[in-house]
Amino acid sequence: MSRDIIYKAVLILAVAGFSLFMAYPPDEQINYGLDLSGGIHLVLEVQVDEAVAAEVRNDLDRFTDLLVDEGVTVVSEQVDSDSQFTVTVASADLGRAVDLAEEYYTAYDTTRGRGDAATLSMSLSTAYGADLADRAVRQSLQTIRNRVDAFGVAEPVVQRQGTAGNRILVQLPGVDDPERVKNILRTSALLEWQMVEGGPAESREALLEAYGGVLPVGMEILPLLAEPSAAGEGRVTIYYLLRVAPAVTGRDLKTARLSTDQMGLPAVSFTLNPEGAGTFERVTGENIGRQLAIVLDDRVHAAPVIESRISGPGIISNIGTVQEAEDLALVLRSGALPASIRYLEERSVGPSLGRESIERGVTAAAIGMALVVAFMLVYYRGAGINAVFALALNMIIVLGVMAALGATLTLPGIAGLILLIGMAVDANVLIFERIREELGLGKTVRSSIDAGFSKALSAILDANITTLIAAVFLFQFGTGPVKGFAVTITIGILASMFTSLFVSRFLFSLWILRRPGKLSI
Repeated sequence: MSRDIIYKAVLILAVAGFSLFMAYPPDEQINYGLDLSGGIHLVLEVQVDEAVAAEVRNDLDRFTDLLVDEGVTVVSEQVDSDSQFTVTVASADLGRAVDLAEEYYTAYDTTRGRGDAATLSMSLSTAYGADLADRAVRQSLQTIRNRVDAFGVAEPVVQRQGTAGNRILVQLPGVDDPERVKNILRTSALLEWQMVEGGPAESREALLEAYGGVLPVGMEILPLLAEPSAAGEGRVTIYYLLRVAPAVTGRDLKTARLSTDQMGLPAVSFTLNPEGAGTFERVTGENIGRQLAIVLDDRVHAAPVIESRISGPGIISNIGTVQEAEDLALVLRSGALPASIRYLEERSVGPSLGRESIERGVTAAAIGMALVVAFMLVYYRGAGINAVFALALNMIIVLGVMAALGATLTLPGIAGLILLIGMAVDANVLIFERIREELGLGKTVRSSIDAGFSKALSAILDANITTLIAAVFLFQFGTGPVKGFAVTITIGILASMFTSLFVSRFLFSLWILRRPGKLSI
């Protein structure tokens, strides 16, 4: 036996052994898609108007600061709509204010007030508004993907619906607690540390008594998470008066993880990046003895007293259960959403449907393979054994590669496996027919086999490459189940090329060694 045959045998055995090792047992090694393992299917809509309105409010604050820095007297300011704000300045400064607006805020259309009114109305341009909306969707997509990845879901689907829409498709196989996932995805996770100016109090009115019942400029009132009442009956909400401008925000967050507080209760410990840590150290050093509120999504989690300058890690307590603390740490690590999201569609797929689909798919594959095997053995006789072996090895390689790559098997993927049974023997049929033609011309067995493989090669390549191109496009532009079908077909095509052109040729070489002058075909 030549070294060439030995090397080929070793390679085939190595591929088969690796594939069997990776794919066995299939129930544990292969990831099943949403339609097979069960899970949830969500369609989310990003409220892009909120993101645009928030950017307009930020631009108003920045523009006002710019005017003050340039010596312009600002009389009043207000947000007129989600895309427009108005600034009133001293009459003598109106011209300077217009020049600054046109120089630094080119994304806005600037309009002077009529008559003697020294007002400046700035409207967001349509193009810039559309760009802000698109950025909000892309940022939301990345944030949701980060949260899903941290949640530990195998082979999730998180993608934008359409090229310019504000909807996001989320498919999570194997998830059996949809409410927890929905809460994690919808939480904005906007973390801020704000200085306390008043409180706690049991009502908003009590906080405003010291200010004549009017909320001071630059202040806001936020509730603390409900606390047990002093009488022990139910729970009561208390309020704090806070400075709107945050001392530090969650954008400065570096890490967040599950921890415990001094009482051993669940908490979240965090560290800040160098810039945030420097700011936090300065703020706490300048406000020793005052309260600093930890605010998450417009609710106060705690308002501890600053006892000393804080330069190291911090902790967020008063959270609830361990699971709630884990979820909070998860969303903080993934970043804040730029706008809230709304659930447009929710579907749950039960695992019982998946088991039934798998059982029917396996039955269909077994029947199809049995019919193909019977045909090949009857029609091609001894050479049919060659095709049957190549077919079996092809299925093993497909499952092994899918397991090794972590690819997801979906219901269309099972249909792809059944389709591959026919496609895998198609190449063998082309080769066998060419060999028959050569034998009919009176050529020897060896030369007929060589000519059969050589003449069938172009037809095999054409058929498989065109199918492979179609599978690539399906994977690129399809959604979850369609991608599963494309992955299965792609792996199957490559495997069938290996088995039909390499493994079948090797088996014929072994046949010639035993019976050089005879071929059962």
